[in-house]
Amino acid sequence: MALAIFLFTYIFIAGARLPFVKLDRPGGALLGATLMVVVGVVTPAEVFGHSADRAQQAIDMDTIVLLLGMMLLAAYLSQAKFFRATGAKALRVAHTPRVLLVAVTFVSAVLSAFLVNDTVCLFLTPLVLVVVEDARLPPAPYLLAVCMGSNSGSVATFTGNPQNMLIQGASGLGYARFAGYMALPALISTAIVAIALLYLFRKELPSARFDTHPPPVDVDRKLLGLALGVLLGVVVAFFAGLPMSWSALAGGVLVMSLSGHDSRDALERVDWVLLLFFASLFVVVHGVNKAGWAEEIRLVFAPLMAGPPWRETLGFAFLTLVASNLFSNVPFVMLARAWVPAMQQPELAWHVLALGSTLAGNLTLVGSVANLIVFEAARGKVRMTFFDYLRVGVPVTLVSFVVGLGVLLAEHAFFP
Repeated sequence: MALAIFLFTYIFIAGARLPFVKLDRPGGALLGATLMVVVGVVTPAEVFGHSADRAQQAIDMDTIVLLLGMMLLAAYLSQAKFFRATGAKALRVAHTPRVLLVAVTFVSAVLSAFLVNDTVCLFLTPLVLVVVEDARLPPAPYLLAVCMGSNSGSVATFTGNPQNMLIQGASGLGYARFAGYMALPALISTAIVAIALLYLFRKELPSARFDTHPPPVDVDRKLLGLALGVLLGVVVAFFAGLPMSWSALAGGVLVMSLSGHDSRDALERVDWVLLLFFASLFVVVHGVNKAGWAEEIRLVFAPLMAGPPWRETLGFAFLTLVASNLFSNVPFVMLARAWVPAMQQPELAWHVLALGSTLAGNLTLVGSVANLIVFEAARGKVRMTFFDYLRVGVPVTLVSFVVGLGVLLAEHAFFP
């Protein structure tokens, strides 16, 4: 029954539609979680976290609270016009279409390294659309720069994307140590994205200079200073080893208390539907784990990872890249995090899981929520089909993943 509910839920997670049930991803996940409880696979006590044993708690509240805290900080940065001001500044510096493409890629990547990448894409996309229309440039390469740069940059830290937050909660690794290993693969992956987009769209991007005229940004300097100062303090707390979830939420609440703005405005910018989606997925995957199906799935792929540490690592890397597109990266990480502690090099495996599950988002249009956010926001202005995206996604993902994995292996070899 647990497996049947999981597979039924996966239909909606994969973005499919059933003629008799009109549910999207969050609705499908909530239905799956409810069914897990109704049929008795998961108990209400496990959902509400009444057990002192974390293994018996269905929902990882640390991840939910961390995501909430970072969303709240991003909401105040948005309210202060930080994203618009940063984007406008980068666009004023770029005077050729190609420099503009590189600038968009790296701005999206750097912002996504510290803030949730989905949020960054949500706020950057409208600005980029305005500028490329003003400069009469094709929007597709710049929109790809936003989402692909966001995915690659978010590899760098635990707060870059939801799957890395899941890994933080399960691994117990420190923020500084994780970032120390992942920053270089993230930087190189971002550079590969920029180079690949420049090459693949070389005919569409003229070399002539142009003047961009982004609309003036009325920045709330007081709120911006407060939000950036608190964000810096939160990042320092991360590096100091303080609990990430409550550090982030405390930072968000501090800005909310001192901002002088109506808190409802910021709270309405939080993606509560995404939080519900994650909570529901936790319940569904907990039911699969409890019924023993996560271990059964691991045994199916065990031959791929059998052998010495290097073969186990490469097999797990390949599995992560493929399964993150088949199952979607967040559900796969929820499943795979139960396997990593038993692997021969668990810390390296955590890093490989973060790298593979995140860069896998660049492979297909539906591989990452960030991709969907960008092209949903641009609907009516650019038409990006599944195969149009795949033409770019395959080379970008394969090259960045192979190079990034090589860098990770070298880092662990020289700096164990």
